[in-house]
Amino acid sequence: MNRAKEFFKSITSFEYCLWAASALAVVLSFLLCGNKSYLNLVGALIGVTSLIFIAKGNVIGNFLGVAFAVFYGVISFFPRYYGEMITYLGMSAPAAIVSIITWLKHPFQGKKTEVKVNRLSAKEYLLSFLLSCGVTTAFYFILRALNTANLIWSTVSVLTSFYASYLNIRRSPVYALAYCANDLVLMVLWTILSLDNPAYVCMVVCFGAFLANDTYGFISWTRLRKKQAKKDEPDPV
Repeated sequence: MNRAKEFFKSITSFEYCLWAASALAVVLSFLLCGNKSYLNLVGALIGVTSLIFIAKGNVIGNFLGVAFAVFYGVISFFPRYYGEMITYLGMSAPAAIVSIITWLKHPFQGKKTEVKVNRLSAKEYLLSFLLSCGVTTAFYFILRALNTANLIWSTVSVLTSFYASYLNIRRSPVYALAYCANDLVLMVLWTILSLDNPAYVCMVVCFGAFLANDTYGFISWTRLRKKQAKKDEPDPV
């Protein structure tokens, strides 16, 4: 209980405002654009909430990330965004589970509410990106065989999502920049759908809110790394 109180006290006024603004934007877009699928609304609210916790380096964010991945995978099935469905159910959800394990194994000074920020080598960034490209290439042919809507953008989404998930597992601040790229791709994907069905505008707004939160996530993790560096604590592999 004391840890929970300590964590919520650590959330700044800006972070509360960012969450509130994100949630309000999602709710208003849902109500104003005629979307009647509450699955979309609940999933979006879980998503923006998870990002605040992740920005704080709190493992609870990854637990919520698993829930969001399941919701979003189901949501993506109906407009034939099979790439999104497969990526989030078959990759993002399992990756979030792995992140839970790695984050719990690497707490900062034993605090379960704050993960130890990692420093990756340039070589690992390059090799992980090449791995992401290899996985994306394989997914392209799978998605094409499934007659996936907006195939190219869906394929790019696989690339950015896989790379972001890997960096999240490895506890790198750059995970947030990779997710920013993914957010932009998803805004394009759902904008295309919203041209024919305005109800999907709420998904565009959702990932716009994600973009704002992921941008802040990078800033927050950069600060965390600097703060933790001052403690001069060696990072276990």
